[in-house]
Amino acid sequence: MPLGLYVHIPFCQRKCPYCDFNSYAGMEYLFAPFTAALVTEITRAGDAWGHPVVDTLFLGGGTPTVLPVEHLSRILSACRSSFPIAPEAEITCEANPGTVDQAKFVGLREIGVNRLSIGIQSFQDNELHILGRIHDAKQAKAAFCAARSAGFTNINLDLIYGLPSQTRETWVSTLNQAIALDPEHLSLYALTVEPGTPFARWVAEGRLPRPDDDLAADLYEIADDVLVANGYAQYEISNWARHDASHLPPTANPRFACRHNLIYWRYQPYLGFGPGAHSMIPGRRWWNIRAPKAYIRQIEEGHIAEAGHETIHDRLGMGEMMMLGLRLVREGVSEAAFQSRWGTTIEEVFSHELAELEDVGLIERMGDRIRLSRHARLVGNQVFARFLPKSNPTSTE
Repeated sequence: MPLGLYVHIPFCQRKCPYCDFNSYAGMEYLFAPFTAALVTEITRAGDAWGHPVVDTLFLGGGTPTVLPVEHLSRILSACRSSFPIAPEAEITCEANPGTVDQAKFVGLREIGVNRLSIGIQSFQDNELHILGRIHDAKQAKAAFCAARSAGFTNINLDLIYGLPSQTRETWVSTLNQAIALDPEHLSLYALTVEPGTPFARWVAEGRLPRPDDDLAADLYEIADDVLVANGYAQYEISNWARHDASHLPPTANPRFACRHNLIYWRYQPYLGFGPGAHSMIPGRRWWNIRAPKAYIRQIEEGHIAEAGHETIHDRLGMGEMMMLGLRLVREGVSEAAFQSRWGTTIEEVFSHELAELEDVGLIERMGDRIRLSRHARLVGNQVFARFLPKSNPTSTE
């Protein structure tokens, strides 16, 4: 079974007002001790787990590219010595325009990064201003071109829809400008107003309009139409990728699908390192201390960074496998994979849920696979919830 590593870099040059990720600005003084602690955590984990081979590695954040390349090199070296990296492994690094230049991209290539995920979010300057981004559209395009010049041939662009002041016309313009760059992959996310963020406060005070769910649904469908017409295949609810074949089989994923995220969606094991990072192996999930200073102190004092864990009983695991697998809009959930994992069939566990969802046209069968119908992609969360147990009392903080 494939194994993925996720490494969380919790630092940003500036915290965006809509973001509720575990990220912090103004902590440059922690870069060196954080890197040392992270290397220690990874090294200890490699020894504890017996140095298994890793198929994907993902540097996320935060903004990993705020760290000097020398720090990122130390982190990747620790991963390689502790978890042998498969020869054809996918190694992704998130990057934001404004924190990268040609030299940094060249440095990332030299230390082994072979896939980039660039946080563009929009090609409209007024929308970028609302989002609090540190770049404008011109800088976003320059960052992409610099990455190409550095030799990257697998690049994802992140875009956000449903923004205040965004219209169908500006969204199509952003999509067309993204397509003109010819990235291999696009991730499109609806703006959500997360509790505790400045955005949530501004909406409550009337300074920003509340997101329009109906408009967001329209923008989502527009995006699928535009991207499919330009050679991208949707393979996950929020993700589209280029494919080489003239005809992509109906349940196949495109060549440039993100292999690391496929590990999550296929409910396969992954290990996370860094503040707030999550890990999952069959039967257990756990997560690290979130605050960078507390994380560093815990590692320096010789302790593990774990802040809590959860036992995943079989019924919960079955439901999570359905929930995550149904996000894969082409592949869906394989009957054979489910039975191999759990020793029972999907029908035996979820016959009632399947019958109801089929009756209202929210799921469909394709060979031995169960997947969302096309129009169910807009209400996926309602479908996923049907498979999860009402409660799981085995979480420990």
